[in-house]
Amino acid sequence: MKHVFWLCLAIASLTPISAQRPPDNVLIFDGYGLGYQPCEPSIAVSPKNPQWLVAGSILDNVHISKDGGWTWSSSKLESKYGVFGDPCIVASPKKDVYYLHLSNPDGQAWSSDALLDRIVIQRSRKPGKRWNRGAGMGLNGNKDQDKEWAAVSVDGSQLVTCWTQFDLYGSPEVADSTVILCSTSNRRAKKWSEPVRINRIAGDCLDSDLTVEGAVPDIAADGTIYVAWAQADTIWMDRSLDGGERWLPQDLHVTTISGGWDQEVRGIGRANGMPVTRVDRSNGPHSGRVYVNWTDNRNGEEDNDVWVVWSDDGGGTWTEPTRVNDDPPGAQQFFTWMDVDDVTGHVHIVFYDRRAAKVKHPNPASRGSWNTEVYVASSSDGGESWENLKVSEEWFRPNPKGFFGDYNNISAYDGVVRPIWTRNDDGVQSIWTAILDGYVE
Repeated sequence: MKHVFWLCLAIASLTPISAQRPPDNVLIFDGYGLGYQPCEPSIAVSPKNPQWLVAGSILDNVHISKDGGWTWSSSKLESKYGVFGDPCIVASPKKDVYYLHLSNPDGQAWSSDALLDRIVIQRSRKPGKRWNRGAGMGLNGNKDQDKEWAAVSVDGSQLVTCWTQFDLYGSPEVADSTVILCSTSNRRAKKWSEPVRINRIAGDCLDSDLTVEGAVPDIAADGTIYVAWAQADTIWMDRSLDGGERWLPQDLHVTTISGGWDQEVRGIGRANGMPVTRVDRSNGPHSGRVYVNWTDNRNGEEDNDVWVVWSDDGGGTWTEPTRVNDDPPGAQQFFTWMDVDDVTGHVHIVFYDRRAAKVKHPNPASRGSWNTEVYVASSSDGGESWENLKVSEEWFRPNPKGFFGDYNNISAYDGVVRPIWTRNDDGVQSIWTAILDGYVE
């Protein structure tokens, strides 16, 4: 029996991570009976205590775990400015947690011109509890403030938020445009700087390829702020060396996003490949490296892939794109998100994946080709190589007539890695995570 045990152990040690059974999946929240189905989940591992996790989902949901993600409690977020989706959760080493979202000040949603009048941030001094009533940023007449994201400095003293301002959301008028705005604040997150426009070329307001979107900022260990966004077939970047007061006079060209950021994915009402920016803030060998992650179809219209580039000179020069997903050509990957562990420097990317559906249903027109799984790809060598792990226990099919959101999310700190995603079962959407301890670091 001892010989059998050691033989099995030896075989297991040689088994690639992609061939292991998926890690344990945990249901965070489901939308049974709800009008607004949960989606666009965001999650943060607390640097103060990585067993504390806080998540958010559409429209106004807060989810809290105190045991590393095994069990969750959920509640509704309230704000004097209203809560209208696009949740973004970021956590600070000082124990603060911040929940950013869109505004709905009079509660009338799309029937009111006041909808989206500002970006709202709410702070909790205990992970996920006792949220304040919120502070606003970006209020500018009747202009619409949308698709925000935030970052917190490594010492917890500074916050930056970037977003897209629409002159009028959805307007076809040539005179109406979109710009990328950024604003900063201190730990209290109550008073925000006057928003600064950082992009040189304005976009249209159609919420499609020619619109400027996807602004996800990060703050490097030395305080430099980086943010990339997409317009048409290009990813641009800007940076600030003085805490967000001044930015570069010319945007930095990062890479091409083939086919544009507004993408077609079977069974999804709308999909995008907008970029995510993260900086290595660890003390490891790639400290200071700036990463940008996105999806595009440079390998074919039915072959969206996940890509990453990086820069070691502050965004001046960039590597050629590295393909993150390791499946054979021909399958779609979409809704990517990335995080870099501040302690280990390891890079983790979550995405939806249809490699198994391609094998079983090679005809793209087949509904079976919509069968969707969730993968996490991890790199411990600065993005040079990637290990793919299927993290979803069961596949699902999205509902093409329902709103499935615009993103998923992933958070990593000191080896605690937690992806978060949406799945659909017979029209009911739910939010899930996976316990990756022992699978990735």
